[in-house]
Amino acid sequence: MRAVKARGGKLNAMAPKFGTSGLRGLVTELKDDLIADYVHAFLCAVESDTLFVGRDLRPSSLHISRVISETAQAAKVDVKDCGALGTPALALSSMAARSPAIMVTGSHIPADRNGLKFYLADGEVSKADEAAINDAYIARVRFAGAAEGNYSKLDAEPPYVRRYTEAFGPRALEGLKIGVYRHSSVARDTMEHVFTGLGAQIVPLAHSDTFIPVDTEAVDPDTRKKLCNWCAEHKLDAIASTDGDADRPMLTDATGKVVPGDILGVLTAKFLGAKSVVTPVSSNDMVRRSPEFEDVRLTRIGSPFVIAEMAEASHTEVVGFEANGGFLLGFEAALEGNLPPLPTRDCILPILAPLVAARQAQLSVAQIVAALPACFTAADRVQDIDPAKAQNFLDDLIGKDEARNAFFAPFGTIASTDMTDGLRVNFESGAVLHLRRSGNAPEFRVYAQAQSEEQALQLVQDAYRHVVRIIL
Repeated sequence: MRAVKARGGKLNAMAPKFGTSGLRGLVTELKDDLIADYVHAFLCAVESDTLFVGRDLRPSSLHISRVISETAQAAKVDVKDCGALGTPALALSSMAARSPAIMVTGSHIPADRNGLKFYLADGEVSKADEAAINDAYIARVRFAGAAEGNYSKLDAEPPYVRRYTEAFGPRALEGLKIGVYRHSSVARDTMEHVFTGLGAQIVPLAHSDTFIPVDTEAVDPDTRKKLCNWCAEHKLDAIASTDGDADRPMLTDATGKVVPGDILGVLTAKFLGAKSVVTPVSSNDMVRRSPEFEDVRLTRIGSPFVIAEMAEASHTEVVGFEANGGFLLGFEAALEGNLPPLPTRDCILPILAPLVAARQAQLSVAQIVAALPACFTAADRVQDIDPAKAQNFLDDLIGKDEARNAFFAPFGTIASTDMTDGLRVNFESGAVLHLRRSGNAPEFRVYAQAQSEEQALQLVQDAYRHVVRIIL
């Protein structure tokens, strides 16, 4: 296998952004030649003769996956087309085969955007891998493999389903009635297969053939109302769902109230017996107040940062999770059966663990959440921003005391600040506001934390309005 530099070619001034979440951009900007250039750059970075390919359910994803496959085949790389399936299911199969993978997805962002998410043979790319891919792209290298360039289809869902049915056992969810909010999640069938395989009764809800950009970290009020109505109508114990590519979970209690992703992370880490926990600075402080965790590490937002810190953990029983709920298992957990490590963001484990924990304790999901240390968060996002304007606003808050004090004055007296990722402000009251610009979408994120749910919701709403007045 060898890489050669392409002749000619100019950098695409309109090229989508490449970063922590892979390549993201408007579908109109994801031209075939741009996709091909990034496929070659990735193949040069991983030097593999086999490539796994998967996709979500966006209208543009099928075409993009075909471009990826054709590019790889022309480069003498064998392609395993896994079709439409969740990102963690693709990663599980490609890692088992010791092969790299590309997932075509824009995750939770609208259908007019899409992207490529890259996986190494042993999991997610690191920041160093990211730099190597980007350097290869800039150099316009071309990969020459040593295989035949064969194409075959692979059903990668069954091993992912078996992972959980074998680890938890066929009666783990027996007696529970679970709604599955299907929308356009690529894992909607997978969820139903897992839940029924564990003994639950399922109620399919709101299937959509049109792509719906569900953000599990900032569920909109209309969806929240539907969730509550479905729970009441069908007498459900919970509703489960995911974002578009199924690396972020969503779980409600029996009233339809959404359990925040970072709370799912804490519940899952407790259930698994984790000793070391790694999570971004945006996560609920509850993780630091839980005595079961002996080693808690906070990082910048993004799974590469979480994975890097997991490698430095003090205990072998290490897990990571993001505020959106995506959960990374770093050790083999002993349950009804063994659950092997899966160091990539997963949606199913942080749904199953709280449900099984509640059932084993003969409690509801709401009751096991209520038993956690009292600490409440809320989040929202300002969409369709001007990235440059938003970044200038944030830079002013970080670098200028006068601007920072003026903006946060309505919310209380500042006790301390944290610039690990964006700007996190701790107030003397104990409340927290965290502002950051999204790295993979034209969005500005607003996080709040307070000592009651009502206070957290009010704080994030007030801060959201304050931000909108300035950056829109």
